[in-house]
Amino acid sequence: MPNHSPSRSSLFQRSKTLPTNSYRRFTSPVIPTLRYDERDGVSNNGDSSNFATVPNSEEKPVAVPSQSPSQRITRLWTHFSLTHCLKFSCSCSFTYVMFLRSKVSRLEAENLILVTRCNSNRVLGSENNEMEETNSRAVVFFSVVITFVLPLLLYMYLDDLSHIKNLLRRTNEKKEEVPLKKRIAYSLDVCFSVYPYAKLLALLLATVVLIVYGGLALYAVSDCGVDEALWLSWTFVADSGSHADRVGVGARIVSVAISAGGMLIFATMLGLISDAISKMVDSLRKGKSEVLESNHILILGWSDKLGSLLKQLAIANKSIGGGVVVVLAERDKEEMETDIAKFEFDLMGTSVICRSGSPLILADLKKVSVSNARAIIVLGSDENADQSDARALRVVLSLTGVKEGWKGHVVVEMCDLDNEPLVKLVGGERIETVVAHDVIGRLMIQCALQPGLAQIWEDILGFENAEFYIKKWPQLDGYRFEDVLISFPNAIPCGVKVAADGKIVLNPSDDYVLKEGDEILVIAEDDDTYAPGSLPEVRMCHFPKMQDPPKYPEKILFCGWRRDIDDMIKVLEALLAPGSELWMFNEVPDQERERKLTDAGLNISKLVNIKLVHRQGNAVIRRHLESLPLETFDSVSCFAFLVDVA
Repeated sequence: MPNHSPSRSSLFQRSKTLPTNSYRRFTSPVIPTLRYDERDGVSNNGDSSNFATVPNSEEKPVAVPSQSPSQRITRLWTHFSLTHCLKFSCSCSFTYVMFLRSKVSRLEAENLILVTRCNSNRVLGSENNEMEETNSRAVVFFSVVITFVLPLLLYMYLDDLSHIKNLLRRTNEKKEEVPLKKRIAYSLDVCFSVYPYAKLLALLLATVVLIVYGGLALYAVSDCGVDEALWLSWTFVADSGSHADRVGVGARIVSVAISAGGMLIFATMLGLISDAISKMVDSLRKGKSEVLESNHILILGWSDKLGSLLKQLAIANKSIGGGVVVVLAERDKEEMETDIAKFEFDLMGTSVICRSGSPLILADLKKVSVSNARAIIVLGSDENADQSDARALRVVLSLTGVKEGWKGHVVVEMCDLDNEPLVKLVGGERIETVVAHDVIGRLMIQCALQPGLAQIWEDILGFENAEFYIKKWPQLDGYRFEDVLISFPNAIPCGVKVAADGKIVLNPSDDYVLKEGDEILVIAEDDDTYAPGSLPEVRMCHFPKMQDPPKYPEKILFCGWRRDIDDMIKVLEALLAPGSELWMFNEVPDQERERKLTDAGLNISKLVNIKLVHRQGNAVIRRHLESLPLETFDSVSCFAFLVDVA
């Protein structure tokens, strides 16, 4: 591409070829000229940076080489086109700028109008919202007041509703109707009595109602929202002192009311909790909780014999480290525990648990785990003998009504020998009866006839020394009883409990053969101190036959009166020799004695061996005792019951 960038010398050179007038025209101007730099070519697109100012100085012109007409035309056309393009671009840019400026001014005016309108609408909307919120708060306030006052007014005039009803019906009925207030109070009383959790539910409902009503009231008198008002209502209910920072009369009044209701609710809650805790403690104190024991001894009832019974049971359980004895009686638990503590003897590891209840109620029997008891003892009461036996019979009936049954044997104390068959009939074979009154009377007669026998009975019947034990020994099955007698080095066999009928045979014949299931009755120191050993060698010998000693008439004195004294007279008639005398010294009149003995079934005229001698007096008074020939009596028996209690 030819280089069209003109130099200063070339311009002068070209001017030489032109006419003189032209030369002068080109050389005389002093104004600067533009030079087009063709080093960047046409790609500069008319950029003014390609033009250089050529000052028209006083330098001498330089000769410009001659150029062809086409080159000159091209140069001039390029210069012309670039100049006019620049002018056109500037004019177009100026026009577009003015257009944009006018448009921006118009948009600013429109924006100002819109902002003005939005501000006015916002002010109107806020005013409308404030009016709506004020109206809603007023509606909420009046709703709360009406819903709170209306139930109170209705409750105050409940009794007048029936009169209004009669007036509407145009009747003058004077029928006596229960007031509606009383019916509502009665319904609430029944509800709280039948449903144990009704009080807590009512308290919870009252708390929710107070929070909701208080929150709505706070919303009506303050500037907070509904959710914030409900939360503040809860805080006022939970903490009565959190309302101190409230501002405004209405807010303070509502806050104080909510706090007062909260204090009332929490006081009621504390009362209910205290009442529940008191009932629980009272239940524990009165012995109403369930006994979770097994293989224990259960005593049903309370009597004066309980102290000696507990003492013997404690001695019996000493070898196993103690046991558990549960006492169920119709007495207060604290009183029973106090009376047991007054016995002042060592229980030797045995625990005594007292429960208050009736043995006649199945729920109380289940409470003391009657089905898991190892043994059940039914004590007779201290009342009339027939009443005591009747109560024992009812207890046995209650035991038979236990669905789970019982695994231990039952021992029932009876007072009258005539009532024993009835109890055995009801209870069956598992019931063992002990007619304590009759047994004690027989023991007293035996002890009176055999001096020193009382000490033997005390040692055998108690657990302090040797006592009776019954146990199975399968290794002795098939043995004869005479071999069993010498099989225990540390015990004395006394009898056999036959497995076939459950009866105990004392001192059976030597030829009796033990069968499977038979139990051996022995006298031993404890249940773990004896065991059968190998048969020892026995040397046979002959013993001389001993004759029974002859019986001689005796003279016996009975001081006092017993209900079963007729049975004791019958026993003495069978044991004493003919010509014996029985002196009866008590305060019962003679004719009354004969009547009572006859009513009990004793025929005095048929007594052969003994003769009844009646003396009336009080054994406590010494003067009365001195009137008797005390030195002539072989034995004297004093009874605890001086009068008939039947």
